[in-house]
Amino acid sequence: MATIGCSSMRPGASSPPAVPVFTLSSPEFKDGDSLDQRHAGNVSTNPNCVGSNISPPLAWTNVPQGTKSLAVLVHDQAGRGGLGVTHWVAYDIRPSITGFGASEVSQPSPKYVGGKSTLNLPSYMGPCPTPNTGHHHYVFTVIATDVEPGTLPGGLTIAELLGRLDGHSKGASSIVLRYGRP
Repeated sequence: MATIGCSSMRPGASSPPAVPVFTLSSPEFKDGDSLDQRHAGNVSTNPNCVGSNISPPLAWTNVPQGTKSLAVLVHDQAGRGGLGVTHWVAYDIRPSITGFGASEVSQPSPKYVGGKSTLNLPSYMGPCPTPNTGHHHYVFTVIATDVEPGTLPGGLTIAELLGRLDGHSKGASSIVLRYGRP
């Protein structure tokens, strides 16, 4: 019979050292903060894309041991009336890279292989929500993998990438940033 809520450690014994937690953060935003209009998408043919498309800065710490590459995803579950919008798919990021600066991923970069967003772009595309639909939640996720860099083809969609990473994830961390227009 298991005892719930009781420690199996002897009185006076020291606890095992804490394992550092793999964490995604932004030096500019806290989890749950609202993005500024400058971070919104900028597409001249779309009246909802009224920003400057400046990607927010991202940083991660405590990458799991044995990580060979990282992937970063940005997804808005409520976009397109609940069908979802993928704003960025990037992978083959070397574990020595610990983040991206503001605007660094608004264009393709040699630091990652670009996948395919909902707009078929290989780089970050900021939010373009329809006015008066409230704040959308943009989930930024970094995934540590045991996939060797250079083994995945460019241009994978979020679904294709997740399928290829199935069984190869070593951990993940997310933050949510919000954006909406009146």
